[in-house]
Amino acid sequence: MAGTFEKIKQAYKLFKSIDFEKLDKLSRKVDLQKVMDGFSKLDDSQLKGLMKMMDGGQKKKELPEINGDFYELHLRLSEEDRAVQLKVREFMEKEIKPLVNNYWLHDDFPHEIIPKFAELNLCGVTYKGYGCPGKSFLMEGIIAMEMARIDSSIATFFGVQSGLAMGSIYMCGSEEQKQEWLPKMQQMQVIGAFGLTEPEVGSGAAGGLTVTAKRTAGGWVLNGQKKWIGNAPFADVTIIWARDTDDGQVKGFLVRKGTPGFNVEKIKGKMALRIVQNGLITLTDCVVEKKDRLQNANSFKDTARVLQMTRAGVAWMAVGCARGAYENALDYTRKRKQFGKPIASFQLIQNHLVEMLSNLTAMQSLVFRLSELQDQGLLRDEHASLAKVFCSLRTRDIVSKAREVMGGNGILLEYDVARFVADAEAIYSYEGTKEINSLIVGRAITGFSAFV
Repeated sequence: MAGTFEKIKQAYKLFKSIDFEKLDKLSRKVDLQKVMDGFSKLDDSQLKGLMKMMDGGQKKKELPEINGDFYELHLRLSEEDRAVQLKVREFMEKEIKPLVNNYWLHDDFPHEIIPKFAELNLCGVTYKGYGCPGKSFLMEGIIAMEMARIDSSIATFFGVQSGLAMGSIYMCGSEEQKQEWLPKMQQMQVIGAFGLTEPEVGSGAAGGLTVTAKRTAGGWVLNGQKKWIGNAPFADVTIIWARDTDDGQVKGFLVRKGTPGFNVEKIKGKMALRIVQNGLITLTDCVVEKKDRLQNANSFKDTARVLQMTRAGVAWMAVGCARGAYENALDYTRKRKQFGKPIASFQLIQNHLVEMLSNLTAMQSLVFRLSELQDQGLLRDEHASLAKVFCSLRTRDIVSKAREVMGGNGILLEYDVARFVADAEAIYSYEGTKEINSLIVGRAITGFSAFV
């Protein structure tokens, strides 16, 4: 009797829970008697599996955090440096990311971000004095990565200002020149550019510069052209490297905006780094006062010291570009559904993602060690060159796979990865091509120079 009563209670409870409207709709589509018979024949494990499948569509799956730092290298940073990293990340995500696609599309620069950039107080990251932070080269690299993770153009703008332009003055300028320029550049009240590459001279800059500098009684007269000079169309001062007609040595000059004989034409039609404003500079009997020659820049060796210092930053920038592409692609594959499932659940997609992450992790480990060598005063040209070669090559591979897993949407600017794909091509070439950097490393490991 007790058993019967219990069955009645269960039946009543079941009866109350039934949605008869849904049951009526279901009965018009399926034979309920057959469904009941089928269910009654299932064993316990089959029933559990069926219930799990049904619950799976109702419960939201907790996914792991998207994190391109798979080996948790940030744990090796001090609390202070980690805070700086996160501050830059927040700035790039909140202030820069909403702007970049529109400015990239229109080949323009968001000048309104400069005062906000100045508030970060990070220009001249590694320099001591002159209002500069005096942080490590490792921190400088991480900042470059965080910027390029959102946009390589903005990272390049900052690299030209903080690294090449300020670095030329910091390493090759007199104390008077440092006092005049560096505090204002650190606060971004003055924007700088770095003029080395020429229309017919890129990799051969060490021995082939055609821009000339002739000494006069009052200073110097510069003639010739420079090409691909980042920030040049709006820079307040441009570092021009020119060959002294008297001794044949390369010297550096501070050319102020508005100097007669100094003309800048914006380069248009680029497919990469479109936010970076590159200029074609024409110097026509451009007079530079004696006080504006970089007092400690007397040969290309001095130019090379600046380039060596900044080349590590370009390798970090490649890492940032790759990381941004990977993280965007991973996020996309977890949201995009095909055949009723997120494409991130497909084996081939996961294989692509793991290959991307493997290369990214190797790149991060390499540049981390590179910056440690730089901080220890052990950095050599071949160290920086190897990082530039490897990271720019692997970045190409990562952005390609990121575009691939996104299918047709991978070529749309709104999904960001298309911009990373294009910008990776510029990173691959500037600050020393893959071939030139390979020869630098090759010379170091073989003892033979293969340069012409």
